[in-house]
Amino acid sequence: MAGYKMDRTTEDIKRELTAILREMKDPRVSDALISVVRVDVTNDLSYCSVYVSSMYGMEKSKEAAKALKNAAGYIRKELGHRLKLRHVPAPLFYATDSIEYSANINRMLSELDIPEEEEEDEENL
Repeated sequence: MAGYKMDRTTEDIKRELTAILREMKDPRVSDALISVVRVDVTNDLSYCSVYVSSMYGMEKSKEAAKALKNAAGYIRKELGHRLKLRHVPAPLFYATDSIEYSANINRMLSELDIPEEEEEDEENL
């Protein structure tokens, strides 16, 4: 039963973090088009690891993660106002290049030359 509550809390934190990041005025965050990829919360709700990625690559992600680390107190305070939690976890921000990686895979898939006959056969199945 506790697993459902932890999953729900993790999703609530991810949703609210996304909203908070949209409202931030720091140009390192707002100009980087960052996205919250994943949130991991410890069992005792003391820390949450937040993985962020940018559309502009790993360097922008690292820059945005550094800016978010500087604003961690503000972000934690905002989370406390928006969520009904007894203990608000301290956010730890990490940069990841998952958006750039998935865009690269999408680009490679679109460059594949698949004959139209095979596509029609797959649709008929």
